[in-house]
Amino acid sequence: MDLGSTGSDYVVSTAREPYAVVPGLKHTVSDINGKMVAYGEESMQDVISDSLAARRFTRLLLGTFAVLALILAAVGIYGVISYSVSQSTHEIGVRMALGADTGTVLGMVLKDAMRMALMGIALGAAAAFAVTRVMKGLLFGVSASDPLTFVAVALLLSLVTLLASYIPASRATRVDPIIALRYE
Repeated sequence: MDLGSTGSDYVVSTAREPYAVVPGLKHTVSDINGKMVAYGEESMQDVISDSLAARRFTRLLLGTFAVLALILAAVGIYGVISYSVSQSTHEIGVRMALGADTGTVLGMVLKDAMRMALMGIALGAAAAFAVTRVMKGLLFGVSASDPLTFVAVALLLSLVTLLASYIPASRATRVDPIIALRYE
């Protein structure tokens, strides 16, 4: 019985490009024993790449879902904060009619919005920290509590909150106080 008939695997090290030596290896195997056939040649790079394909796909899927979650969070925060600020047009009109300057009113609106956002970011970061502990085995290249990721997401969501509150608040401060008072 030939050794090759049991489906043996062989590893050959070469300084040249791996697939360039395949024809010579097939010829050598055939010269040694005409009944043996070399097939299924793969470079070690291809073997490693194939073995990591499932992990790469999982990381790609998790990354895609993470980006979608971040976009949904940003859109949700923008919608809620923008609606909340636009609902306070009457209050802004009263303050402006009583003599409050634009900067004071904007500062008040931004402070209230950021207080709400920071509470949400803190709760979200705590939940994310707990979830990443469970997913630790799926993470590659970052730790489960990667501070750069947590800070970047918190800053992005804070920026979205600032924009979401600034735009309608600045619009409301430009409205004539009499019109803002009639708004309700």
